[in-house]
Amino acid sequence: MFWQRAWYRSGLDFRLIILWPLMIVFIALSWLRRALYRIGVLPTYRAPVPVVIIGNISVGGTGKTPVTEAVVKWAQQQGYSPAIISRGYGGQGPFPQQVTTKSQAEVVGDEPKLLAQRTGVPIVVSPNREQAITTLLQNAPQVNLIISDDGLQHYRLARDIEIVVIDGERGLGNGWRLPLGPLREPKQRLTQADIVVQNGGAESLYGWRFSLQPDSWRRVNDHQEVSVPQGASIAVAGIGNPQRFFNTLQQAGLAVTETYEYADHHPFSAADFASIAPATNILMTEKDAAKCQAFAQDNWFYLPVSANFEDGFWQQLQTCLQKVSYKE
Repeated sequence: MFWQRAWYRSGLDFRLIILWPLMIVFIALSWLRRALYRIGVLPTYRAPVPVVIIGNISVGGTGKTPVTEAVVKWAQQQGYSPAIISRGYGGQGPFPQQVTTKSQAEVVGDEPKLLAQRTGVPIVVSPNREQAITTLLQNAPQVNLIISDDGLQHYRLARDIEIVVIDGERGLGNGWRLPLGPLREPKQRLTQADIVVQNGGAESLYGWRFSLQPDSWRRVNDHQEVSVPQGASIAVAGIGNPQRFFNTLQQAGLAVTETYEYADHHPFSAADFASIAPATNILMTEKDAAKCQAFAQDNWFYLPVSANFEDGFWQQLQTCLQKVSYKE
């Protein structure tokens, strides 16, 4: 948590200077690795159907999962039969594994579990994207478009379209590469992507701007829609930018007495909530709720959100897909 706070302060935190040599090594290794893929020394895998990568160039959550959901639903409206692959970060496997609404988040990862609940399309998780795609197409041969939730730096997987997501509130932090800053790749990498989108923020700085629109509150243990929670509440968030969620609650006028931040993909257990009075409402994100359903009480609630884009984004995505041609 210290590192993320330091990365996103204005200017360079002097305490990070000791990491300068490690950043140089990271840059060199990253450049060499990508160069080896580019010249063919390291082999790449190309799927038999188009692949759209939705990723980021920085560490931490930027809103990739809501974007993935929105792209999947749009693709269905356009007549495609889309599916999703994911690394399954935080999941214990075994991999590759197909994800369903009954899958456990600790096995397949919290984001794939959420996407299974929200989209209903075929989903397979595996750190090996080739295995994920092979398994996916064996189980669902009708699929003609694959959306990869994350994987921008997974250069072994050839891609047809890249969509890079930037957090509009935090931007690119101090602008330095890991571990001196939050960037996996330099800012110039954005110019190589097909589409760049920005999650919120006061002004549009990075491509198409979108907003996360809250849906209705739901109970964690049974997903039932409920009215806005009343009474004293605490909020927990184990996502890349917890403050975004806390700000949403504040803007809604909810009586939140305390907030608890956890690392992204935190593996919640009942012990994390043992000190909280049973009568207190617990408010969380949908991603965190996927890991808490088994032990949640009736007064635990989550707030689903959906990505809302400008029409220009969809027009550009359609243009990009029209340029992709695959033999049947």
